[in-house]
Amino acid sequence: MKDLMNTKSGLLTNPVFVSLMAIFCCALWGSATPFIKTGYKLMYGGSPNVQSTILFAGIRFALAGFITIVIYSIARRRVLYPRAKNLGRVGIVALFQTIIQYFFFYVGLANTSGANGTILSGSSSFFAILISCLIFRQEKISVKKMVACLIGFAGIITVNIGSLMQGVSFNIMGDTFVIFSAVSLGVSSVLIKIFSKDEDPVVISGYQFMAGGAVMIIVGLCFGGYVDFSAPASVGVLIYLAFLSAVAYALWGVLLKFNPVSRVTIFSFMTPVFGVIFTAIMLPEESSINPWMLIISLVLVCLGVFLLNFNFPSRDKK
Repeated sequence: MKDLMNTKSGLLTNPVFVSLMAIFCCALWGSATPFIKTGYKLMYGGSPNVQSTILFAGIRFALAGFITIVIYSIARRRVLYPRAKNLGRVGIVALFQTIIQYFFFYVGLANTSGANGTILSGSSSFFAILISCLIFRQEKISVKKMVACLIGFAGIITVNIGSLMQGVSFNIMGDTFVIFSAVSLGVSSVLIKIFSKDEDPVVISGYQFMAGGAVMIIVGLCFGGYVDFSAPASVGVLIYLAFLSAVAYALWGVLLKFNPVSRVTIFSFMTPVFGVIFTAIMLPEESSINPWMLIISLVLVCLGVFLLNFNFPSRDKK
C-alpha cells in the first residue's frame, strides 16, 4: 500500500505529467469562453443581464459539483463526502473560488472590454504566488518566480495587443472588479493547497461547487435572473461547461495538493491563450487575432513556464 502511494505521489509530482495535466486543465478552461458566449446567444440572444449570468453560472457550477461527486464516487466505489470538521473549509473555498470570484468576474466583465478582462483575470497567477509566499509562507518568493510571471503575463498582453491598440481605458467598476476576481481565485488556490492536506481535493472541489452554485442560483433568482433552455443545444452547452469545470478543478486541486502553488498556477497564463484560440475556431466572427501575435504569445507563456520549472544547476557544483 505504501509503495502504491509513493508511486501515485511520484507521478503527480513528475514535471512532465504535471505540465501535461495543467495544460489540459487550462485548455478546458480556455474552451469555456466560446461555449459561454454560445450559451448566451442560445438562451438570451447574446446579451444577458448580470443577474441572469449569475443564475446561469450557478446552475453550471452546482451541476459541476454533482457530476464531480457522482463520477468519483463511482470510480472509488463509495460515496464521497467531506468530514464534519471540514465542512467549514469547504464553505470557505466555495466563498472564494466560486461565489466571490465569479460575482466580481461577471459584473466586472459586463463593464469592461474583453481585452482588459482577459489580461486582468490572467493576473491570478501573480496573486496566487504572492499570497502563497508572503501571507501563508508556503514557499519562498524569488526573482526567478517573478520574472517567470512577468514573461507569462507579457504573453497574455501580446495575444490581446490588437484590442489594446483600439484604445481601451480603465473602468473602476469593471476593471477593479475583475482584479478582485483574480485575487479571489489566487486565494482559493492557496486555500485548496492548505485544506487538501486534511481532505481529498476532489471532495473539496465537488462540494464547494454545489455550495457556491446554490448560493449563486438563489442570488440570481432573487434579483430576477432567468434561463431559457428552449433551444436543445443550450442544454448541451450547459452540460459541457459543467463537465469541464468538474474535471479541470478536481484535477487542478490534486496537482496543488502534491506540488508548490507556483509550479501549478504559472500554467494559468495558458488559459487566456487557449481562450483566444478556441474563440477563433468556434466564433471566427468575434475574433481578429493576428496569427503572429498568437505565436509570440505562446512562446512567451511557454518560456515563463519553463523558467519557473527549470532548476538551474548550482554554481557550487562542478
